[in-house]
Amino acid sequence: MKVSYYGHSCFGVEINGRHLLFDPFISENPLAAEIDVDQIPADYILVSHGHYDHIADVKRIAKRTGATVISNFEITTWLEKEGVEKVHPMNIGGRWEFDFGKVKYVNAVHSSALPDGSNGGNPGGFLIDTPQCAFYHAGDTALSMDMQLIGRQCELCLAFLPIGDNFTMGIDDAVQASSFLKCNHVIPMHYDTFELIRVDHDEAVRKFRNAEVELKFMEIGETREM
Repeated sequence: MKVSYYGHSCFGVEINGRHLLFDPFISENPLAAEIDVDQIPADYILVSHGHYDHIADVKRIAKRTGATVISNFEITTWLEKEGVEKVHPMNIGGRWEFDFGKVKYVNAVHSSALPDGSNGGNPGGFLIDTPQCAFYHAGDTALSMDMQLIGRQCELCLAFLPIGDNFTMGIDDAVQASSFLKCNHVIPMHYDTFELIRVDHDEAVRKFRNAEVELKFMEIGETREM
């Protein structure tokens, strides 16, 4: 499995011959100015919720690549009206098997509205279960006891967790989330992009290490084999 980081909460995951892209917010993110949006591959685009900093480049990438957008019913319906041809609607607790593995749309404690102010439906995260690895992209969320259910349902090799605080979990709650998830390998997201979510990287690494969890910060544009 290869993981590429495009800034904020946007990751590309190459697994089982497919390119998954999560929450594309690139062209409007000054920290990702070196990333060429029109070169990013995608067979599937997974959108956790409707806020602009998670959906800004969805239409552009989906129309170029022909990717299928996976999200909640409200977001996929809105995207169809915006000219995106291939969508797969889901809702909280639902699971579907795709050609790369199974996707379960799980609860996130947050809010959701689309860029034009219309209803963004319920925010969520994604539990991806493949023959190679099961991993979790939390989307924007507070710490939730629901995360314990994920830890009971499968053995995670990796979790993408927000740590920026103010709008989502902060560092301390993300450490607790890793315990609930029973996951010892975490890649942080949703930090540093805006002033309100700046974090101390050294503090974050230290607190996760004290909990015997490996926190791996990635540079924007970096790709790693996991």
